[in-house]
This record gives sequence, C-alpha cells and structure tokens, in this order.
Amino acid sequence: MKNKIKFHLDENISQAIAQGLKRRGIDVTTTPEQNLIGTLDEEQLFFAVSQQRVIFTQDTDFLRLHYQGIEHYGIVYSQQKSKSIGYIIQNLILIWQILEVKEMINHLEYL
Repeated sequence: MKNKIKFHLDENISQAIAQGLKRRGIDVTTTPEQNLIGTLDEEQLFFAVSQQRVIFTQDTDFLRLHYQGIEHYGIVYSQQKSKSIGYIIQNLILIWQILEVKEMINHLEYL
C-alpha cells in the first residue's frame, strides 16, 4: 500500500476545502487549527516538514521558498480565485490517490 500524503492548508485557504478533504478520510491540518496564523511562511513550511505534510497554498511566497531550494515535503499551489473549491478538492484528492509521499518531497505542483 502506498504511503499516503498528508496535507497542511495555509491560512488563506477556505475551510470548505479542509472539510471536503477530511470527509473523504484525508489527513489534513490547517493553519488556524495549529495556531499558526500570522507566522512567517518559513515557519509554516517548517511545521509542514516536521509533520511530513504537503502544503497547499495560494501564496506566491511559497513558490519563492521552493525556488530558493528550501527543503519541503511538497507544495501544491493554485492562484487565488482562479479555481473553484470543488476543482481544488478534486485535484488534491487526485494527488492523494496517485502520488506517494516520496514523490512529493521537494516537488512543486501547480493546480
């Protein structure tokens, strides 16, 4: 069985996305749940790494961190207001179904 991806959603992501993923049995944490609101993006990424979680974000600062070579367990990025909540949930589920944790390490995926 594949080693299943766990997600962390940063503070600008709709709670509806987290709820949609959780209803499908996907392990998800959010910035508000982890009391990380207002923390630096590097700290958010450090939390995700410490928990071996792929971070889902709509914040371009995470793209900068990726291209600076900062280690991470995967970043999934979608431009703000460019995709519906349903589309985002479907694509995160697809990533969860198909990819293993090791395939996402230091990988940037655009939605």
